[in-house]
Parts: sequence; structure tokens; C-alpha cells
Amino acid sequence: MAIAYIYDAVRTPRGRGKVDGTLHEVQPVTLLTTLLRAIHERNNLDTSLVDDVIAGCVTPVGEQGSDIARTAVLEAGYAQSVAGVQINRFCSSALEAINMASAHVMAGMYDFVIAGGVESMSRVPMGFDGGALFTSPEIIGKHKIVPQGISADLIATKYGYKRDELDKFAVESHRRATYAQQNGHFNKGRVPVKDNLGLTILENDEGIRPETTMESLAQLKPAFEMMGQMGGLDALALQKYPELATINHVHHAGNASQISDGAALLLIGSEEAGKKAGLKPRAKIHSYAVIGSEPTIMLTGPAPSTQKLLKRNGMNISDIDIFEVNEAFAVVPMLYADILGIDYAKMNPNGGAIAMGHPLGATGAVIMSVLIDELERQNKQMGLATLCVGGGMAVSTIIERV
Repeated sequence: MAIAYIYDAVRTPRGRGKVDGTLHEVQPVTLLTTLLRAIHERNNLDTSLVDDVIAGCVTPVGEQGSDIARTAVLEAGYAQSVAGVQINRFCSSALEAINMASAHVMAGMYDFVIAGGVESMSRVPMGFDGGALFTSPEIIGKHKIVPQGISADLIATKYGYKRDELDKFAVESHRRATYAQQNGHFNKGRVPVKDNLGLTILENDEGIRPETTMESLAQLKPAFEMMGQMGGLDALALQKYPELATINHVHHAGNASQISDGAALLLIGSEEAGKKAGLKPRAKIHSYAVIGSEPTIMLTGPAPSTQKLLKRNGMNISDIDIFEVNEAFAVVPMLYADILGIDYAKMNPNGGAIAMGHPLGATGAVIMSVLIDELERQNKQMGLATLCVGGGMAVSTIIERV
């Protein structure tokens, strides 16, 4: 089996995913096009060597529909022979795209693949595509499907996490992100978004709030309490977890991921393809795993997917130097670290989605880009990226710096 090498990793800054966010004026295809051009220019890449572009997108309708990956390939001026496809595994879509690309290279079927994802949540709202999992009363009732925020509060209740613990984690996410941005930790992989005149629209992640404190977060009201109690969704979840008398609503806008716009892409290829193109690999895809988890509580999959991956490869948690765990809600990485016995210092060292945002279909590649840069900065070898996934799933991927 061939080795799948990572030759480059780029991402846009994350903009606030609201109509007043800086990237709201930018079409999602432009975010992808920006990064495809950056990969071409940074690597002096003959684009005819690329077999495919695989782009994750969670809401692939409207401006994000009609196979946005192929559209971006054409708009970026790549060789006509380069194909494009979009995929959807909810929040892990971009990481799934990376794993798919790696599998193609490992199998010897493709030479180069560009993989990642995009999401413009300000222009194509989350949930705009519908879907039976979240709209069918029969399926919702049968499987006890509730919004992810209620699932996060259910996890906090079940495992005993208090609001002040979650808020402390959120404050630290902003502190780490602020320090990383001020000290240039993101400079290598982050590509500014520019307008048609070449003027910069956004250069840095927009959601970081250096002024975040425990006191400021204490002013925020729980985001999912009314939804859970007035809408009957707490009662629906508690049918699955009758051992709990009630759900303690502890997540709010300050300790959950920010809605964001953004994109990220990785250039993945074989050793032979890299030599032909005159490129030096930065890392290799070591291994990956996907798992299904209980769909009501929904967000607990990262730990078992990591355990499955480590067991398959005869590895221990101590073999991993840096972890990137998507901060969908504060309780998700906290539970992950506690189950696996991970030092918080090794997890999300530059902050995460609470501070910088979660552009759904792009996030898996965003955190992979950050992970590669951080392995190089710290001179470490092994990194692991993982995300919880809607409907009760998770994906974990290990990379090794070369």
C-alpha cells in the first residue's frame, strides 16, 4: 500500500457567520477558489497532475449546491482534467474528505488529490437543506433526535460538568487563540480573502474575543433551556435517559462553537507524485477511523473513535503529541480529555471553535491545517484530529510529521 503524504495545508480566516460578518459578502465558491489558487501558487503546481478535488459541505444547496468542488476547480483555472466532488458527513465532512483522498492515494488509484471543505453559514443557513433526520416526526420520535445543544447539555448533566467548568474552558480557548494569533502561529497556513481588486477583506480569524472572562460569560443565558422545556425536547431526550430527573442547561453562546464562514484544503499525494512535482512532504496520513454512537446524546463519539483507531494500530494515547478536538460545545473536548486521560495542554493548544468558529463543512480541514503547523512549530511527530458528528458519529485521523 502506498503512503498518502500531505504536501500543503491552507485555510481561510474564519469570519462570523452572520449577515454582519466580514465574509458574508463572499460567495462560498470564492472561498474554495481562493485556496485552490493558493495551493497552485505556493507549490508552483502543475494542476494537470491533480486527479480530483473532494470538498465537504454540510448544507450543499443554493450557492453551495451543484457540486461546488467542480465549480471551484473551473473558476480557479485548474486543468480541465481535474474532477471535483462534494461530500457530506455533517461536521466531519472535511476530515472525511481528507480520509477519502488518502484512501485513493494509498490504493494507488490517484496521484494528487486536494481535499477539505467549505461552509458559508451566513449565506446558506444551517439546516436549510432539511433532511428526514431532523424534520420527520416519525424518525425524530422513534430515535429520540434532539438538537445538538440539548445533546450537549444532556452530556453535561449525565457526566456532572458544571457551567463554571465549561466557562473556564471557553475562557482558555479565547486566551490560547489570542496568544496564537498575536504570535503568528496561524501565519503559515492561513490565506487572506481578497476582493477582485486584490484588497484584503479578512486576514485574521474574526471571532476571537481577548476580553472574554468568567464574569462576562456569566452574563449569558443558557441557549437551549427554553427550547428544551417549552418545546418538549428535554422530555424526549429523557425518555432515552430515564435515570436523569432533568437536564441541566449549561451551554450558551460563549461556551459553544461560533457560527462561521470559511474553507480549508490539503494537498495530498503519493511519494512518486511529490517527487515529480518537486515537492517535499510535510506529513503523512498515518491512519483513520469512523464510528457510530448513540444518536440522542449524539456528541460522545470522539473518544470511542480514537480508541478504535489506537487499538487498530497497536498504539497508546501517550503516542500522540498533539490533539485537535473540535470544540462544538465545551463539554465535548472536556469529556474526551477526561475519558482518555489527556493533559489539556496537549489538546487544542491554539484554542478552537469556541474562540474562532466552526464553519461546519470546513472544520475538519481547518483543524488539520492548524495541527500540521503546530507539529512543525513544536517539533513534534504525531497528531490526532477528531470531531463529533450529527446523528451520533465521529471521525478520528492520525497524522505523522515527516
